[in-house]
Amino acid sequence: MAESLDKEALLRREFHGQTAQIAWRDLQTYYAHGSVVRVASELDLIEVAVQLGLDNVTQFEQWTASGQVAAVSDDEALAWYEAQRSLWAVVAPPWVLVQDREKH
Repeated sequence: MAESLDKEALLRREFHGQTAQIAWRDLQTYYAHGSVVRVASELDLIEVAVQLGLDNVTQFEQWTASGQVAAVSDDEALAWYEAQRSLWAVVAPPWVLVQDREKH
């Protein structure tokens, strides 16, 4: 149990240090490879990355079933590209998690 908490704390610290805003245009290569995952704005981006790192399948099934975590759609990608949007992002291998926190 302590090992699990240590891993969670380590992941949380690591992801927190790596989270930053990035222009959507700079993520085009990753999007083209299908490696970009959208995280709904009501979720904590770092928490999603941590749960991914912990392989919490049950939580991810809930998030994906509700649509809170999903592949970036072509429509979203195009809208972000045309709007020259910057998104919050964190790399949680093999994925890049992105979150659009701007109001539409």
